[in-house]
Amino acid sequence: MRRPTIKDVAERAQVSLKTVSRVINNETSVMQGTRARVLHAISELGYEPDVTARNLRSGTPFVIGLVYDNPNAYHIIGVQNGVLAACRETGFGLQIHPCDATSPLLAEELIEFVKRSRLAGLVLTAPMSENEELVQALAARDVSLVRIIAATEDPDDGHPCVYVDDRDAAYEITEHLIQLGHTRIGFLWGGLAHKSSTERFAGYEQALQDYGITLDKHLVIPGDYTFDDGFRGARRLLALREPPTAIFGSNDEIAAGVLAAATSAGMNVPYDLSIAGFEDSPFSRQSWPPLTTAKQATEDIARQAARLLIAGIRQDAYDEHPIAMHNQGFAPQLVVRGSTAPMRRDRAQERQAERLPERTPDRDDGGG
Repeated sequence: MRRPTIKDVAERAQVSLKTVSRVINNETSVMQGTRARVLHAISELGYEPDVTARNLRSGTPFVIGLVYDNPNAYHIIGVQNGVLAACRETGFGLQIHPCDATSPLLAEELIEFVKRSRLAGLVLTAPMSENEELVQALAARDVSLVRIIAATEDPDDGHPCVYVDDRDAAYEITEHLIQLGHTRIGFLWGGLAHKSSTERFAGYEQALQDYGITLDKHLVIPGDYTFDDGFRGARRLLALREPPTAIFGSNDEIAAGVLAAATSAGMNVPYDLSIAGFEDSPFSRQSWPPLTTAKQATEDIARQAARLLIAGIRQDAYDEHPIAMHNQGFAPQLVVRGSTAPMRRDRAQERQAERLPERTPDRDDGGG
């Protein structure tokens, strides 16, 4: 089947080619009834505007870029889906650009990316979005951008952003574990370059402090946002003379690694070890038991960032359904599942509570 054209849309809607073009470009001069008829025809035919050709004709870019460097595939897929949703609302195209956040030439690389691809602007994800020097360099070259960052409040620094309160959500997770009776709670970091990891540790630390629990540095393990680092970190924690009774992984992928390590050690989760993650990715729902986590609306966050960028580029993009042209915050919410439970008392405590004498091993037990 051939691809439907703008002429097909015009014939189906019984309007001129110019009217269809005006609807596609979100021009305000089209009457509501006519606009609705054209949009219905576009939907019925499955017509998709040729963004490249439109750019060349108008001289105005209708494509934005998404820049990322993150080892968490599920997170990136969520971000991509959110940005794509915003692009489809307005007929924008999307160029995806993975990069190395540590590259000393990153600013030049992104400026060239914008120029070569004729982009209208960029959605920056962490850690690039939290690199002040990079943001300043892009702004100095008149690159329109919106950042997705971790912050407890609107930074109000002149650069548009969508911010996520990771700290408060991490506090809530740690508080949940404490209220279950856990006082030895391990913490596995995500990447140090990501402010989200710093914010999540800050929430964990503050909750311990508020409940009068001394932070034990042996229970805090560095790492990255990966399953392997979760597995390795958990093995280190479980090998301690006094291992934790609960472990908080900085994301669900880390927490899934912890679960694998606990299972390989013959532990019964959550009764021998409680585990919590962060983000509510498929890892948290597909694990067994499913993981307690903080639900982060990744697609909604990314969609809002892209909408903010597009609205700043084209003021008429959302004339029919205006969006708030200001920074917006998101707060992940605690989701309690089967991977956390009240701390189980050890056998010595159980014997003391039941006032039973210590049993001397006999030969059947392998004793002498």
